[in-house]
Amino acid sequence: MAHFYGGVHGSRGEATRLGDKKSGLTTFANGWGLGVDVRIRYCEETKEDVVSIALTSGSNGGNSKLIGVFTAKDLK
Repeated sequence: MAHFYGGVHGSRGEATRLGDKKSGLTTFANGWGLGVDVRIRYCEETKEDVVSIALTSGSNGGNSKLIGVFTAKDLK
């Protein structure tokens, strides 16, 4: 059963994907020299969803910089 749901919209329309607690869900959006990587997973230890966000070098490859790791507690 899906625990995560993700979507993207571009010139070819919209696409969606599902992820479960085991697989999580990974998304990315790239320009040539800059991009972003967003991952969501379920942490068995804390019993909560965890999101990590990183800036990347985009399609050019190379560097990435972790922006942060967040849970629902960060919304409060």
